[in-house]
Amino acid sequence: MLEKSDHTPYRVVEASYVVSSPNLRSCPDPIYPEIAIAGRSNVGKSSLINLLCNQKNLAKTSRTPGKTQMINYFHLRIEPGSIHLHLVDLPGYGYTKTGKTVQEQWGKTMGEFLERRKPLIGILQLVDSRHEPQTLDLQMREWITHSNRAAVTILTKTDKLKKNAIQKSRAQTIRALGLSKEESCILTSVLKRQGIREVTNAIVSLLQSTQNTP
Repeated sequence: MLEKSDHTPYRVVEASYVVSSPNLRSCPDPIYPEIAIAGRSNVGKSSLINLLCNQKNLAKTSRTPGKTQMINYFHLRIEPGSIHLHLVDLPGYGYTKTGKTVQEQWGKTMGEFLERRKPLIGILQLVDSRHEPQTLDLQMREWITHSNRAAVTILTKTDKLKKNAIQKSRAQTIRALGLSKEESCILTSVLKRQGIREVTNAIVSLLQSTQNTP
């Protein structure tokens, strides 16, 4: 049972790297529930993971898009409640300079993981707030809807936009992805350290909703 104190906010108190898996077969044993982070290359997945876990270099960041080519596992413990999970950083999609063969392999690896990985209970889909959701973002959302997976949409790099543009981007994303009023669309900025409490709460909510499912 996941329980929350009335006064203490959820936060990641422990985080560690587990393993990098090239494919579904080499993923770790399903010890903990898993939440995956998916998004286009250079959307800011690694930076968000580091901020969420309050560590500078837990997830390796790079200015070169397409750096993440493996399925990277991190073990997180969230308090209150001693909540354990695996956060899974998936290869970024949509970087054209990696070559067609590499792109096809990434797509196959990601598809197998998302369709067949049993401990996977939810997906955090990251979208760059500076741009309208791209074709691959829409395709990812279609897969999420088709597979009936729980999902949370997170807009990144909001510090790059003016206040009125941020709200416009959020409304545009909600419309483009077809999000319902009940579905989250969280605004984040790693530079300004904004949105992390909301992301942490969303992760816990995904875990709770799975526990409450008959």
